[in-house]
Amino acid sequence: MLKLCKREKIIVYILLVIYSSIILIPFFMTIMNSFKSMREIFLLPFSLPSHPSFRNFIDAWHQANMGNAYLNSALIAFTSVIGTTFISSLFAYAISRYRFPFRRQLYMYSMLGLAFPARLAIIPVFLMMKSLGLIDTRLGLIIIYISVGIPFSVFLLKNFIDGVPLEIEEAARIDGASAWMIFWRIVLPLIRPALAIVAIVRFVGVWNDFFFPLIFINTRSKATITLAVSIFFGEYSNTWNLLFASLTLAIIPILILFLIFSKQFISGMTKGAIK
Repeated sequence: MLKLCKREKIIVYILLVIYSSIILIPFFMTIMNSFKSMREIFLLPFSLPSHPSFRNFIDAWHQANMGNAYLNSALIAFTSVIGTTFISSLFAYAISRYRFPFRRQLYMYSMLGLAFPARLAIIPVFLMMKSLGLIDTRLGLIIIYISVGIPFSVFLLKNFIDGVPLEIEEAARIDGASAWMIFWRIVLPLIRPALAIVAIVRFVGVWNDFFFPLIFINTRSKATITLAVSIFFGEYSNTWNLLFASLTLAIIPILILFLIFSKQFISGMTKGAIK
């Protein structure tokens, strides 16, 4: 294991503090200012709120139609995460365990999604979705997010499945277990940390995405949380207390998700680094 001297540790800690400050200061400012009045935001933007009020959140919730946006984002995020995880785990298991013609080429083809972002193909994707009648639909976004998430998920899950001993599967096969039973009851539980990483990374990516909803959603009632906040910014660009409150409302689910699954996420990242 690589050991750092005292001076190198100090440098690393300083860099970590600087990086953390760059990330956390705007984050805390957003939350603090969401409890302030307009006057207090302009007079004391960096201070704690003198008289915290939840009225900003109530007004932002109703005026930005956040409840409907929450439901849209939750439906799209959970469905796409389940679809991505299920399809990617099946594909990764087939690539890892079975030998068939063009297996390596198929795997490399799927990895092209890591090299070329889906945004580069937005015009053909838009035309394809239009021909299928999936413009301005939640189903269209779900299909796009599943497709976008497969390359990374397959890459990660395959490396974890490769680390599962074949002897375990052979013993189950001797006992009469089918291929599906081996995959569902043996392989998936053993790669649970990797599944947690895929689920968290994809959920955060879908929840925070603004690009695809902006392109494919035209009806306000179908807007996701990011698109609803963006529309709210355009309508209430001078009402900073409500804008900060809407941003805080959009951030809360991600914070809760990470606090609940942080242990699984860190465990999966650690095992992935070792591999």
